[in-house]
Amino acid sequence: MKLYQTRNIMKRYIKGVFTATVISILSVSCSDFLNEPIRGRQDLDNYYTAEDECKQQITGCYQALFFDDWWQIQKFYVCGDMCTDDEWMGNTTQDPGEYRDVAHYTGNTINAGNCCQNFWQYRYKGILRCNIAIQRIADVNFNDVALRARYIAEAKALRAFMYLDLVKNFGGVPLVLGLKMPSEVKGITRATKEATYAQIEKDLLEAISDLPKRAEYASADLGRITSGAAKGLLAKAYLYQGKYQEAELLLQDLCKRGSFGGQTPEYKLLANFADVWSMNHNNSEESLFEVQTNSNLTYNLGERISVVTGSRDDSGWSWGLPTSNLEQAFKAAGDSIRLLYTIIKDGATLVPGDDTYSAAKPYRISADKHKSARCNMKLYIPKSKRPEPYDAPHIPLNYRLLRYADVLLMYAEVENALNNDSEAQWALNQVRARVNLAPVMATGTQLRNAIRLERRLELALENNRLYDLRRWKDDNGKTAIQNLMGPNGSFVQYNLNISTDKYEKTNQKENSNKGYAFREGRDELFPIPNSEITMSEGSIQQNPLY
Repeated sequence: MKLYQTRNIMKRYIKGVFTATVISILSVSCSDFLNEPIRGRQDLDNYYTAEDECKQQITGCYQALFFDDWWQIQKFYVCGDMCTDDEWMGNTTQDPGEYRDVAHYTGNTINAGNCCQNFWQYRYKGILRCNIAIQRIADVNFNDVALRARYIAEAKALRAFMYLDLVKNFGGVPLVLGLKMPSEVKGITRATKEATYAQIEKDLLEAISDLPKRAEYASADLGRITSGAAKGLLAKAYLYQGKYQEAELLLQDLCKRGSFGGQTPEYKLLANFADVWSMNHNNSEESLFEVQTNSNLTYNLGERISVVTGSRDDSGWSWGLPTSNLEQAFKAAGDSIRLLYTIIKDGATLVPGDDTYSAAKPYRISADKHKSARCNMKLYIPKSKRPEPYDAPHIPLNYRLLRYADVLLMYAEVENALNNDSEAQWALNQVRARVNLAPVMATGTQLRNAIRLERRLELALENNRLYDLRRWKDDNGKTAIQNLMGPNGSFVQYNLNISTDKYEKTNQKENSNKGYAFREGRDELFPIPNSEITMSEGSIQQNPLY
């Protein structure tokens, strides 16, 4: 929610949006735990009296991960990769609007902030739902007190995830930890980045002990957040702060290394990389945490990000298209398997999982409509699996938020940072072996660079790259994003002076100088939406240099 509203608007929000969307919202998902009947509107004060009502509230917290359609959260997830060397904006038949000011780092604070507005607003709406659950469920009498503790733990873990989403994009943000009236938040300021991370850590640490393992959930609850997912998220929060020793113990637990050795890991890599993003493998053994989806049109609980990123010649919108720079990274590494399942290219005669295309009928991503004539294969939906109508928020492909390959690569990075290179090699080579790449035996800085490359290739187009580039320090003391972007940045120089890619060079409807205007000290974070600053009457301050 917007942090500042008039008292009357806030009252309408609490009694209207809150009761209609927090209590009455969720109905159906691919996991049975979201199959809940729609409730009538009720006042918050007399709603929380029974276990079933608490269950409804927790269901609303899960729905807040993506909300109802592409424009609340999914748009911004695509935008994150647009700001890296992995993606262009892509669509060259329509005005990109606010996307340009973020992806091309123009410095237009108002437009860039507007691009962030929905994400900011809906992350706070999700946090509010979690706050209500944490605050109200604690006072309800349960026959099973462990279930009450689990619901509260789920809400805390989900709140932590949402604050992690905010802090990695904006830096320190206002910490709102309960149901607050306007008078209670008037004059609120942004917490420091350190304080925001401290709250994330607190929520996850408190949640872990009351969350079941994946195997301990009933089949009807598949998709709920687990203790393993909370540990993985906490490890990522530690890693983003450079807290390697804290992250190490969690990652050793998940990978069953060190003092946990000899035990069977709760998660493991799927045998075939082809299955990682297949809707036939939603909630697989590799998945720690993913957004649950459903094809039922009534409730808008599917994803539409597949349409947003798809070819305009194939019923898509073509926002967030892979770069030739990313394709070349796969080729230079000899990584043909992950390339095939990450990027579809114009003229492709083989589209995995879809027998529609052949040499006589190749896949089309026409060069005049698409900056790079490449599309995201991970989110591609085969024709035979598309619900009708296709362009609607009911595609049942779960969006992967955290998977075991990411855990292994985090472990590799942590162990390398702690000078335990043999352990780092073990974790890195687990990921490489799946795609038939030779083991890496390098140490020190060379091993660090190999791990960074592996993260790019394994997690490409999964909304991880930007946050890695912002946190990694290169040998010259700058962050990786600072060395990629700017007039002399390696990605900018590649596109302006090195690349010979026929698609990108010819189609200048999106300028190949993306990143040229990047400004150090400003563009390592996104701007706070200007509307939030205005409504706070200045108590919320903008990020530097915007």
